[in-house]
Amino acid sequence: MCGIAGFVDFSRTISTDELRACVTRMSLSLEHRGPDESGLWVDAPAGIAFGHRRLSIIDLSPAGSQPMISESGRYIIIFNGEIYNFQELRTELESSEPCPRFRGHSDTEVMLAAFERWGVKEAVRRFNGMFAFALFDCSERKLYLARDRLGEKPLYYAQVGNIFLFASELKALRAHPGFNPEIDRGALALLLRHCYIPSPYSIYQGVVKLAPAALLTLDVSGEVCEPKIQPYWSAREAAERGCRQLFAGSDEEAAAHVEALLRESVRMRMVADVPLGAFLSGGIDSSLLVAMMQAQSTQPVKTFTVGFTERQYNEAKFAKGVAQHLLTEHTELYVTPDQAMQVIPRLPMLYDEPFADSSQVPTFLVSQLARRHVTVSLSGDGGDEVFGGYTRYLWAHLISLKLHRVPPVLKLALAKVLRIASLPSAEAGLSVLERLLPNGFPFRNPADKFQRLAQLLASKDPAMAYLGVISHWQEPSLVVLGASEPPTAMNRGLEPADLSDIRQQMMLLDTVTYLPDDILTKVDRASMGVSLESRAPFLDHRLVELAWTLPLAMKFRRRQGKWILRRILSKYVPERLFRRPKSGFGIPIYAWLRGPLRDWAETYLDESRLRQDGYFDPLPIRRKWAEHVSGKRNWFYMLWSVLMFEAWLEQSRHVPELSVPASGTVLNTLK
Repeated sequence: MCGIAGFVDFSRTISTDELRACVTRMSLSLEHRGPDESGLWVDAPAGIAFGHRRLSIIDLSPAGSQPMISESGRYIIIFNGEIYNFQELRTELESSEPCPRFRGHSDTEVMLAAFERWGVKEAVRRFNGMFAFALFDCSERKLYLARDRLGEKPLYYAQVGNIFLFASELKALRAHPGFNPEIDRGALALLLRHCYIPSPYSIYQGVVKLAPAALLTLDVSGEVCEPKIQPYWSAREAAERGCRQLFAGSDEEAAAHVEALLRESVRMRMVADVPLGAFLSGGIDSSLLVAMMQAQSTQPVKTFTVGFTERQYNEAKFAKGVAQHLLTEHTELYVTPDQAMQVIPRLPMLYDEPFADSSQVPTFLVSQLARRHVTVSLSGDGGDEVFGGYTRYLWAHLISLKLHRVPPVLKLALAKVLRIASLPSAEAGLSVLERLLPNGFPFRNPADKFQRLAQLLASKDPAMAYLGVISHWQEPSLVVLGASEPPTAMNRGLEPADLSDIRQQMMLLDTVTYLPDDILTKVDRASMGVSLESRAPFLDHRLVELAWTLPLAMKFRRRQGKWILRRILSKYVPERLFRRPKSGFGIPIYAWLRGPLRDWAETYLDESRLRQDGYFDPLPIRRKWAEHVSGKRNWFYMLWSVLMFEAWLEQSRHVPELSVPASGTVLNTLK
């Protein structure tokens, strides 16, 4: 696990020393991602520079250092992540001629040998892992950037004049002297809608997030040119193919297939030359992973949980029960509100661009706890998207069934009634209408529920209906001054023809949007912020493909999701330890905003400040804030996005200047 940064200067007028100084400054900003070692490589005639920060996980010797050059000298790589099947690939490479000569036992060296043998695109298709890498082909004078299939590892790039920049995080791009960022108001509108900024956008104009499963190629032999981007895998195609070729066996056979593959995925992610553990919440996903880890370990697995004094947010007692049953070496930390709130001022720079999923706070705290004991931690991320764990899948399906025969005109009329009912002036009628909603309908605020239900009724396209359901601000372009929302997988209407069930459509949309841009971004920044590697066995692409072949009845049964995972888990853990309603990984920020965080929030939501900054119309924000602090409504989700942007904006204006260290501190320099 590491941080990477680099650039191509097509002017080719910069000296070797200047190239080194620039890329060193960029990589220094990523020190938290790789505190163990730094390295750089420059080619002044080509105008190219690579910088690397290393968190040593596999092959801790100098043989695993980066940038790394291939045996023939053709390829040079900087790499962030892990290739879990590198040992199998190495065996395959060594079994045929010419047999590569390996200097160490790192996965990076295997990657280079794979590029030499099979070419870049074919090699990437063979990789099973989480990764983002930059590769330079000295023979063909081409730069390659690639990202893993599900988007576990981040990679940004930008064209600034005659300079092409790339890095693991935005702060590294900002460290280049030629980078003069401007805030993208369209991306800001997306932040208010989603609480994160969807790919390919970033908070800065012209800065792009490389899409998951994408391979970018840039010809650096001549003048500035546009990069070519092609996918090497598709979540949409995997979903459509799986639904056309549904598993025809019994429940027992399906469970056996899933269990065997998940067990193998866990085994592959337990390979490390450093201490390893797991996050344990006591939920289905993390409990199953820990059970499989413990079944394949010769010693107690180290597990970590954070708990909270607020009962409705505390899952630590459930995690403790699972840990005691599995006999893990369990560490739990009960966090006070003061401790949790101390993290909030760190969030803007930790997440590098505005990010407003409030579970970022407990995710950081559990990462911080784990890092005191281990360097690698497995997590259950992806289980909900892959196996249908979110409650919203269930109620959306239930509502769609109930409304299937309702005429469109009547649906629109009902949507209008619900919108009126959600207005503050209609509060008296909310309690009556709320009784009509199915059990488990999300969102605490009744008005919020009816706004989303109205959107579901009024939308003809499933993707647009889902967009309305998951949106925080329904019309963010009316709040962000001068903004127009750019197209995304949601608002342009992604509806694969072969996915006829709304649950399948929602799961696919989450897999290509919410999963990489919210969940995996949250975990990557929180864990790497404390130099911890997080691995997600549920995101093995083979398991994702297998899950799409399962009939819906193997995922949803008795008004519960993840049925097949529950069945497998019951072999390892008594059902009494995990049979309960699904709960999120959150903290009561909505209440803190009315109490201990009120002064902090008021500073950023001050009307004169909002007007001076010039990004928001203060009136709707102030109205929501007044209703929230009065206790009349819970507008926490909407306000948190504004607060996170304003806090990020404040800190981005005061980024400290990075001083380039003496050349002797660069441990690995390739000329």
